[in-house]
Amino acid sequence: MARSKRGRPGSKNRFSSRPVNTNHHVEVFASLVDDNVTEQANQLARLPFVHPHVALMPDAHYGMGSAVGTVFGTIGAVIPAAVGVDIGCGMIGVRTGFTATDLAGGDLTRLRDAIEAAIPLSPGNYNEWILGGSAEARTRELAELAEDTGVDLSHSPKWRQQLGSLGGGNHFIELCLDEEDRVWMFLHSGSRGVGNKIAQKHIAAAQEQCDKHWVLLENRDLAYLVEDTAEFDSYIADLAWAQRFAWLNREEMMDRFARVLGEFVGAEVAEAERINCHHNYTQVEEHYGQKVWLTRKGAIRADEGVKALIPGSMGTSSYVVSGKGFAPALRSAPHGAGRRFSRTEARKRFTAADLDERMGGIVYRPGDAWVDEIPDAYKDIDQVMVDAEKLVSVEHKLRQILNVKGT
Repeated sequence: MARSKRGRPGSKNRFSSRPVNTNHHVEVFASLVDDNVTEQANQLARLPFVHPHVALMPDAHYGMGSAVGTVFGTIGAVIPAAVGVDIGCGMIGVRTGFTATDLAGGDLTRLRDAIEAAIPLSPGNYNEWILGGSAEARTRELAELAEDTGVDLSHSPKWRQQLGSLGGGNHFIELCLDEEDRVWMFLHSGSRGVGNKIAQKHIAAAQEQCDKHWVLLENRDLAYLVEDTAEFDSYIADLAWAQRFAWLNREEMMDRFARVLGEFVGAEVAEAERINCHHNYTQVEEHYGQKVWLTRKGAIRADEGVKALIPGSMGTSSYVVSGKGFAPALRSAPHGAGRRFSRTEARKRFTAADLDERMGGIVYRPGDAWVDEIPDAYKDIDQVMVDAEKLVSVEHKLRQILNVKGT
């Protein structure tokens, strides 16, 4: 099936071993950046098709291909590994009509258990029941999108069962209160196993294409696909599908969260506001007068007035923000606290008892499974927000009262 090329940045770039971009530039918005993150940004910026520059967000930390917390534009090419393997990962938040008073006297451990029963949590744990209602409508939309755009999902025969599941790692569900004690539902997840399969497929394709055309790369994970090739078209179609899956996945989980919260309070959830935003994706945007493929890996869109969500780590504050459209940051902002220590290093340094102490009375499920998510393994979210003052305005600061983690 032919795919439309409309709306693409104008370029006929092909695979090339041209000299690197000698005008490479990196804008850094972090007060603390590791040397390996700086080197990743410099390698990326030296690619000849990067425009106008690379921006490192306040939460930037080491990642595959490019650092998490990296934003950059490209002309005529995209880098699948720089988008990442959790395509469309992001946040959704809902401000309800409830206040802390409506929760008074209720046992939040019961709500925690109800959330865990309604939403599959672990990486390989998908829905086992027959889909119905909103999930059926959403999977039908996704199936039609795949058919219309030629997306092959044969690598993920259970993708429908993945819709409405949380996943593992740093994915979470939280109940929070803002500065006026209003109740917020908060959730972090992405495109699940199907998105990972899509990403891995195209990362391999990019590496094969660069090898085929004798492209010399400083880092193999910077392998790219160029416009006007079948491989590029396939990736863009699959990418758009995975981003839509991630968006609808969060919507489905939030609807289930609202249902169990309403049952817990004894009244239907009235939504005052709903915000859904990606922080791992690529799309066509215009920056400094040039249309580019703008990649945000661990970063949110922060166009002027656009609302978004910046979560802290487990047990710390999170933020509802609006963008300032700051051009040097490529109209972007951080996506969270950003890791200080790897998961392996965090497990060496901290224990389940340390985590329990840090949680400070927040209802969660204690145990060893989440030690690598302890707040000490992350940057200080409040410092990240200070570093982001030029990028976003804070609308609300949220404090957690309940946390459910993906295992």
